[in-house]
Amino acid sequence: MMRVEIWSDIACPFCFIGKRRFEAALEKFTAKDQVDIIFRSFQLNSNAPLQTDKDIHTILAEKYGMTLEKAKMMNSQITQQAKDEGLDFHFDTLIPTNTFDAHRVLHFAATQGKMDQMKEALLKAYFTDSLNIGDHETLIKLAESIGIDGKAAEEVLQSEDFSSDVRTDQELASKIGVTGVPFFVFNQKYAVSGAQSREVFLEVLEKVKAEDIQEKPQLLNGQTTVPSNGCSDDGCEI
Repeated sequence: MMRVEIWSDIACPFCFIGKRRFEAALEKFTAKDQVDIIFRSFQLNSNAPLQTDKDIHTILAEKYGMTLEKAKMMNSQITQQAKDEGLDFHFDTLIPTNTFDAHRVLHFAATQGKMDQMKEALLKAYFTDSLNIGDHETLIKLAESIGIDGKAAEEVLQSEDFSSDVRTDQELASKIGVTGVPFFVFNQKYAVSGAQSREVFLEVLEKVKAEDIQEKPQLLNGQTTVPSNGCSDDGCEI
């Protein structure tokens, strides 16, 4: 069995794009049934407020010292990349929030065998449906939409359950030098940073299948810091 760990944030557009590209590569992989995928938590901004009256364009412009026009242009370019992968992004109506509780629900979903479905639901809710994924009622409804008991999800959200799981993932990311997402680690040997092409992902899958060796991750494409087609706390690289 091959294990693929994917560090990502729900608020990272390239994490959704990278998920689609990886899935496309996986469909062409001859041993796709032998791949175990684990989503690891990574927050681009752990201090983000739960509520703000600013839209995402303004937040990005202020945070990175760019004009509002440039921020809108950058998001427009990302929207086009998403469209090329069959995704429909709506930055104009996107609701910025803190993603910590969404990550907790994701870890809870893993205990129900529904981690991938929850990740998909969260990303779609944030980028396509313009839902507030920092709101507990929204998170409960998303959990229910994939077959998770709403009461159980509510109990998780009202507690501190899975908080340590989120923090542990982020600490592990720091230890192996991950500062930008998405970041893919294959069998603890090879690492791919950014939303690379499906061809790159397929090449790595085939290579890992052939070698099946466990070592410290080594990058196959560039650096762990600010990956091309990825996001870090310093912004998204297009």
